[in-house]
Amino acid sequence: MPATLEDKLVIAISSRALFDLGASHRVFEEQGIEAYCRYQIAHEDEPLPPGVAFALVRKLLALNAGVEAAHVEVVLLSRNSADTGLRIFNSIAHYGLGISRAVFTNGASPWRYLPAFGAHLFLSADANDVVRALDLGFPAAAILPGTRPPDPGAETAGETDDQVRIAFDGDAVLFSDVAERVYQREGLEGFSASERTQARAPLPGGPFKPFLQSRFPPEASPIRTALITARGAPAHERVMRTLRSWNIRIDEALFLGGLAKAEFLRAFGADIFFDDQRGHCELASRLVATGHVPHGVANEPA
Repeated sequence: MPATLEDKLVIAISSRALFDLGASHRVFEEQGIEAYCRYQIAHEDEPLPPGVAFALVRKLLALNAGVEAAHVEVVLLSRNSADTGLRIFNSIAHYGLGISRAVFTNGASPWRYLPAFGAHLFLSADANDVVRALDLGFPAAAILPGTRPPDPGAETAGETDDQVRIAFDGDAVLFSDVAERVYQREGLEGFSASERTQARAPLPGGPFKPFLQSRFPPEASPIRTALITARGAPAHERVMRTLRSWNIRIDEALFLGGLAKAEFLRAFGADIFFDDQRGHCELASRLVATGHVPHGVANEPA
């Protein structure tokens, strides 16, 4: 029988999210595709530096250590050709990452392979690919440049914790943007009044609801989740009742009432944070790997 990924958490990631391809990407932008291909082939035995999502991927793959059946499958979706992709695979081997499945599309958008892999999450440096993935119904985020990746041989404070720690914003990420639209239209006072009135009406699901539903059993989960939201009382009740109605457990919930999120992400020890608002993402990316979710009213043209 053919192999299957049905019993695994499947994370699809682009090569530019996993590795720092800044130098070679500049060659592509300044000199074109032929020069890029020559550059990658000439440097194919030189490991690529880690990218922003490298530490997260290594930590996810570490969940497979010492178990009979792997919990997590990371698949590479790359716009490289098979020829230039050799450097990517050589870098994967150099760092000892357990990644064996990859798609190289030679410049074409790779998002169309997400259904075939049954991906639960797509991380990419290409915002257009992320938008297409979200349109297909897949949780997806554009990885922002920001935090300097740790030395691959070094143990950092975050990595001493075996749990993978993932933090999410609420509206337009875990939940739909219906409440955010009220806020944009009527301000904080109108938003608070609406949420108080709607407290017992569950919010519709947002793009990352399916990812929460794909988690491990709560009694032995190697993934710890946190909702870190600008909401505060009285807007907290609708969130809590929504999660209860979905039968979804969040390990930690932080209702910050408009406070900046970055220091709370540090305190949680987040390995990655997902938010729909670009400004919040740029602040958070100074401290933690951050994925912008280009979904909802905050991402619509003005």
